[in-house]
Amino acid sequence: MLRLEAAAVEIAGTPVLRGVDLAVPPGGRVALIGRNGAGKTTTLRALMGLLPLRAGRVVLDGRDAGAVPAHHRARLGIGYAPEERRLFGSFSVRDNLLLPAQVLGLPRAEVERRLDAVYGLLPELREFGPRKAAGLSGGQGKMVALGRALMVGTRAVLLDEPFQGLAPALALRYAEALARLRAALPDVAILITESSPDLLRSLVDSTIQIERGEMTCA
Repeated sequence: MLRLEAAAVEIAGTPVLRGVDLAVPPGGRVALIGRNGAGKTTTLRALMGLLPLRAGRVVLDGRDAGAVPAHHRARLGIGYAPEERRLFGSFSVRDNLLLPAQVLGLPRAEVERRLDAVYGLLPELREFGPRKAAGLSGGQGKMVALGRALMVGTRAVLLDEPFQGLAPALALRYAEALARLRAALPDVAILITESSPDLLRSLVDSTIQIERGEMTCA
């Protein structure tokens, strides 16, 4: 269970999250819906430790994860695909996928096992493998960012606006990949942010609305 409890976040002294409670159970698929500026990205960054909590806490499987530095959150089994992708342009697609698992010091056999699993879910990434990430389209880069998150997200995966800017054909392939995740990763909690609930209606178990940093059930 991934939880955000009574979380408050400020940016430059301005309140952005106000007492937010959010829970994603193991195997659960939850959509966090809101307009631009509502606090969706801030919520994910708070979960990842990229923004400090002024109040509240992050809990993963009963453990207070707030004391774990941001650069160690992946060691807890949390994968994160930011909206802007943040790939290393001079690296190949394969190297972008391998990097987080290698940084965690996983055994080579385990790294390759996870990579094969990602290729099974996102077969186009195998084709992209030798290409430089800088040569990918925005949509292709989002697929790589998803694969990278899956390389370390053994307990939870956070996806920020994954459909934003995708062409219809690529959006369909992305949605198909998310649908396959349920069978392939039945115990992994997945939290997806989007502006429109229609994009995720068939892919999630529940939807939460965020407005001005506060959440209500949609």
